[in-house]
Formats: sequence, structure tokens, C-alpha cells
Amino acid sequence: QVQLRESGSGLVQPGDSLRLSCAASEQTLSAYNMGWFRQAPGKEREFVAAISWSGTFTDYADAVMGRFTVSRGDSKNTVYLQMNSLKPEDTAVYYCAANSGSRDHSFTKSYEYDYWGQGTQVTVSS
Repeated sequence: QVQLRESGSGLVQPGDSLRLSCAASEQTLSAYNMGWFRQAPGKEREFVAAISWSGTFTDYADAVMGRFTVSRGDSKNTVYLQMNSLKPEDTAVYYCAANSGSRDHSFTKSYEYDYWGQGTQVTVSS
């Protein structure tokens, strides 16, 4: 069982940057493919970004391509989502998720993930 915890929530203005972090409470995340998803009010959860367990592969939703960057920390215990040039439509609860399969891959479907964090709120508003 992996317990994930997101942090870095905030209220920011359009054009600002924010970095979200995802950490596991008692174990390293280096063996897990990781993903970020988000859910806005009244909408379904959607894929944002993913990184394979080796860090070799990454994938992004079209809506965030060129603005968001997913990465792994040097300690291998944390995964980050750097969000730049934020827009009001980025407002959502952001979730990190872990895939425990052996394949080194950046998964983009929510059903491919085994563990989920509780989510952290990001609000972009002027």
C-alpha cells in the first residue's frame, strides 16, 4: 500500500507559477510510474502529466504542454509538477497517482494507476 500526499496548493493570479509536490509517507517512489490528474468543479477527472519510474518517459495533456513540467526529485521520494503561465482554466483539485507495474512508461489513463493521493487545490484567479 502506498500512501501519497500532495502539497503546494494555492491561490494565484493568471500568469503566475506554482509547484506541486507528491510524496509517499513511508517509501520511495522510485519504483513507481507517476501521474498527475486534475478535476475541476462539475467536470470529470482528467490527465495532466506523467513520468515513468526511470524518468526517461514523460507525457502531457495538450492543455498544459509547454507550460507544465513533471519531474522526479533527486531523493527519488518526491515527484513534482511545475506549473507556469497558469490560466483560470487550470483551476482544479490536483491529484498524484502511482502505477506499480514493472513497465517503464508514462501512463495517461486514470484506470492504469493503483494508488491516489487526496488531492490539493489550485485556484487561478485575478
